Amino acid sequence: MPNDFPFFKFHALGNDYVVIDPTQATFEPTARLVQSLCDRHRGIGSDGILLGPLPVPGDPQAFGLRVFNPDGSESQKSGNGLRIFARYLLEAGHVHGMDCRIHTTSGMAEVHYLAPDGSLVQVDMGLPSFKAGDIPYTAVASHQEVLEALLYLPTGPVTITALSVGNPHCVIFPGQVSAAEAQRLGPRIERHPDFPNRVNVQLVEVLDRRRIRIEIWERGAGYTLASGSSSCAAAAACRRLGLVEDRLRVLMPGGSIDIAFTDQGRILMTGPVQAIYQGRLHAGWIP
Repeated sequence: MPNDFPFFKFHALGNDYVVIDPTQATFEPTARLVQSLCDRHRGIGSDGILLGPLPVPGDPQAFGLRVFNPDGSESQKSGNGLRIFARYLLEAGHVHGMDCRIHTTSGMAEVHYLAPDGSLVQVDMGLPSFKAGDIPYTAVASHQEVLEALLYLPTGPVTITALSVGNPHCVIFPGQVSAAEAQRLGPRIERHPDFPNRVNVQLVEVLDRRRIRIEIWERGAGYTLASGSSSCAAAAACRRLGLVEDRLRVLMPGGSIDIAFTDQGRILMTGPVQAIYQGRLHAGWIP
């Protein structure tokens, strides 16, 4: 790592990420270094690291992105991370115009800026899949959809609907939702052996056909104020079960995200992004 190490910090509804631009600094994302950067007492402090823009083979107009959780693991996708990275691309002058494409390990995402400064961003998050093999979820055959299935915990069974929106999610409907319940159930479900790659967990309360409230336990990050992909997963599960309309608002402790489903069933996620600060790491900080 060079002595002069710039970084950029943003949040999306309280879900904060540090952006590291490899065009400005050499960065090797080891688990130890990611953990140290995300440490809120000895590092910068964040819910994850966004590394990009990176080259995308075969598509020089797209921007590659790698997403890292604060525990050092790599995530396939982050809805809030995509919006944050999109704003960074605009502010840094990598993007000129109101659209761009961002490629993660789960595929390409089409991005549209709804505000000229990038403070409001819409992302096409793709088609959800409820098939066990796509999540993955191993308790049923890979071609089966995981809809209102029983997941057995030491404290008893819970009813789940599981899906992938580019990363794995498990949705439960406990009635009223709370942070305490998310923190109680979240870690048990995240590491349940039926989810071999671990899983993000959403507790959902349907307020009406256009609004839901969720609490989130995020894979590799823990209890989280807001999550874009979790909002998409919770909305898709509610839609698949016939509980909501094709346009709805997802309420979280950090704020709200608007979700719309296209005629083809693709998920359009719209939400805000706020720049926090930019800085340089002190050379003596390096762990």
